[in-house]
Amino acid sequence: MPKMKSNRSLMKRIKVTGSGKLKYVHAYKGHHAPYKTAKQSRQLRRAGIIDKTDYSRIKFMIVK
Repeated sequence: MPKMKSNRSLMKRIKVTGSGKLKYVHAYKGHHAPYKTAKQSRQLRRAGIIDKTDYSRIKFMIVK
């Protein structure tokens, strides 16, 4: 049986924090940026944390 390969495109998009949470950068930040409200642009700047319900699915893809 060959080794499992990790999803390299996903590995470039998420980072594992020190406490084990999965952090990602929000999408839709640059497209149509002038038409977004200041609140929306400010909230998109912050990093997002992947929900715990998705951990098992994501961890399967980032097997090392």
